[in-house]
Amino acid sequence: MKQPFEAVVTHHGATVLRVCRAVLGPHTDADDAWQETFVAAMGAYSDLPADANVEAWLVTIAHRKAIDVTRSRSRRPITVDELPDSASTLGNPESRDLDLWPRVAALPRKQRLVIAYHYVAGLPYSEIAALIGGSAAAARRAAADGIAALRKQHPVDVTAHEGEVDD
Repeated sequence: MKQPFEAVVTHHGATVLRVCRAVLGPHTDADDAWQETFVAAMGAYSDLPADANVEAWLVTIAHRKAIDVTRSRSRRPITVDELPDSASTLGNPESRDLDLWPRVAALPRKQRLVIAYHYVAGLPYSEIAALIGGSAAAARRAAADGIAALRKQHPVDVTAHEGEVDD
């Protein structure tokens, strides 16, 4: 039996917002893309099979809405009368690690998207490949290249962790 749609929004809302903000940036139209994601999802939710991966379905919709936002940005003028209020930190990747997310944002587009979809949203590489194009192996390679670039920028001191036991 499927959950009520309100429970779906409550359960997956933060993940969808993190994906929107990872794709569009934290201080852009990510909130609008989040809202449009759930408006579109609400209309199609009744047709979704009960055994479907709801999170992956929502991330797919969010990806498409983020692309729509990117396209619409290029067609509208930017005018500002007042500075915006401070942005919410809910679902904002930068609120977790102020040092990491600017480095992720500086990665090439494909690496940034794969890292956001895999490590933030938890999608498997096959679903990421369906979202951004290419194969699961190419998505895995982009993630590995992106992680390697991040590690090169910010090496971990392994001597600080000597003697610790992984569970």
